[in-house]
Amino acid sequence: MEQRDSGESLSTVLVAGAANLTIAVAKLFAGLLSGSAAMLSEAAHSAADTVTELLLLVAVRRAGRPPDRRHPFGHGKSGFFWAMMAAVATLVGGAGFSITHGLHVIEKGEELRNLTPSYIVLAVAFAVEAVSFTKALTQLRRQAARHDLDPVRLVRITSDTPLKAVLFEDAAALVGLVIAAAGLAGSQLTGSALWDGLASAGIGLLLLVVALILIRSNISLLIGQAAPAHVEEGIRAELTAQPEVEEVVELLTMMIGPGSILVAAKIDFVDVASAAGVEIACDEVDRRLRERFSGISEVFLDPTPTRRRGQGAGQLK
Repeated sequence: MEQRDSGESLSTVLVAGAANLTIAVAKLFAGLLSGSAAMLSEAAHSAADTVTELLLLVAVRRAGRPPDRRHPFGHGKSGFFWAMMAAVATLVGGAGFSITHGLHVIEKGEELRNLTPSYIVLAVAFAVEAVSFTKALTQLRRQAARHDLDPVRLVRITSDTPLKAVLFEDAAALVGLVIAAAGLAGSQLTGSALWDGLASAGIGLLLLVVALILIRSNISLLIGQAAPAHVEEGIRAELTAQPEVEEVVELLTMMIGPGSILVAAKIDFVDVASAAGVEIACDEVDRRLRERFSGISEVFLDPTPTRRRGQGAGQLK
C-alpha cells in the first residue's frame, strides 16, 4: 500500500507542478499588462507553488530511498523535511510578496489598464487548478476508502505530506483566483485601487494560513509523531487478540516516513515452555501485525511480564 500511495502522490505532484508553472507565466504576463496587484500576487502565488511542487518531488524521491547502514530505518523522514521546506517556500515566496505588495497598493494606489487578459487568465487558471485539485481529491478518496475513513479526517491525520500539500495549495489557489477576480471587478467598478490591493493582501493571508498549517504538520512528523489514534487502537486490538499474548503492557508507535509506521511494544506473553517458545510467539505476532497493517515497516516486541505476574512468581518462591 505504501508504494502504491507513493506512486499516486508522485503523479499528483507532477500534475500540480506542470499546472502551476504554466499558470504562473500567464498570470505574470496578465499582471504586467494590466498593472494589477492582485494578478501579480497570483503570479507570485503560482511561482511559489511551482517551487513547492519541485520540493515535494524531492520529498517523494528522498522518502522512497531504501535503508542503508547510516539510516537503518530508511529515509522516510527526509520526505517530511522537504515537504516542510515546500511550505516555507509558500510562506516566503507567496504570502510575503502578496501581503507587502497589497499593502503598498492600498497606501500608494495604482493605475489599472486593460483587464480583459486578466479575466481570461483567471478563468483558464481556475479550470486548470480545478483539474489538479480533482486529481488530488480523487487520490484522497481512494486512500480514505482503503483505510475506511472519512476523507476530511484522513487529510487531517495523513502522513502523506505531498498529497496533503497539493490538496491545501490547490484549494488555496482556487479561492485565491476568486479573490483576485473580485478585487479586479471591485476596482474596475469603483475606480479605486483599494479593492485590488485588498485582494492582493487577502491572497497573501490565505497563503500564510496554508503554509503555517503545513509547517506545523511536518514539524510534528519530524519530531516523532505517533501513528493516528485509530491505527494505534487497531494495533493494540490485534495484539490483544493473538492467542500468544496475555497482555499489552505498553505500546509505542512513530511515523518514520509517509505511510510507514514503527511499532514498539512490551508484551506479556502467555506461559511458554522455553525461550524458544517466546521467540516463535514474537515472530508469529510480528507476521500477523504486518499482514493486518501494511503500513507497518518495523516491529520491536519486548517480552515483559506484568507486575502482577512478577509479584506472584516472587511469592511462590
